[in-house]
Amino acid sequence: MTNVVRFVPKSELERQRLIREARAIYDSIFPPVTLTGGQADDRLDQRAPREAIAEIQPKQR
Repeated sequence: MTNVVRFVPKSELERQRLIREARAIYDSIFPPVTLTGGQADDRLDQRAPREAIAEIQPKQR
């Protein structure tokens, strides 16, 4: 039986770390929806993440 050792470049490890960090920040701003379909907290005025992101990003011409 042979074992294969896969080389992972430092840039790929850094990319994965940045993705994890960005996901954690996103989840802290927009808590994930619970399995029952409700919001993770009881705030009524919480908007969908895409709507909030659309307001932040500049409009393209």
